[in-house]
Formats: sequence, C-alpha cells, structure tokens
Amino acid sequence: MRKLTPSERKILDRLIYPEPFEVIQEETELAYGEIRDDIINLMNSRLIEVVDPEGLKANSITAFDSDNIKHSTYRITKSGINHMKKSI
Repeated sequence: MRKLTPSERKILDRLIYPEPFEVIQEETELAYGEIRDDIINLMNSRLIEVVDPEGLKANSITAFDSDNIKHSTYRITKSGINHMKKSI
C-alpha cells in the first residue's frame, strides 16, 4: 500500500460522490497542476475513476483526456475507500 500525499488525501476525502474537477479545485484550494498530477496518480493506482457526469450509464467510465482533465467527473473506487480506511 502506497502512502498518500496530503493533497491526494484531500482529493479522496471529497470523492465519495462524483465531483467535477472545478468542485475539487474549489473545495481543496489546491493549484491546477497539483490536482492534475494527483488525479493522474490516483487513477493509475486505481483509487479513483472517471464517471459519467450525467449518471446515464451506471458505473460507466467515460473517455478520459489527460490534456483536458477539467472536463471529467471523478469518484473514489472501492479500493480507494479501503486504502483510506487502512491509512487512518
């Protein structure tokens, strides 16, 4: 289990429900670049996922474009929740 950075923890804490990038940025008050890097790291670790913001397709992962990260909505995964519980 990898150790989460403080900024990654801030992001995970807000993703119990799907949240768009703008809300994550507003609530965490982190810089764009830091959030972008953390989101990519959390996705690579399978701790968060991209979801359909309209909720039309249950648990559907939409296309993810790392160059346009602001256009996606994110949610913590079951692995992410378990990781948070173990790191307390």
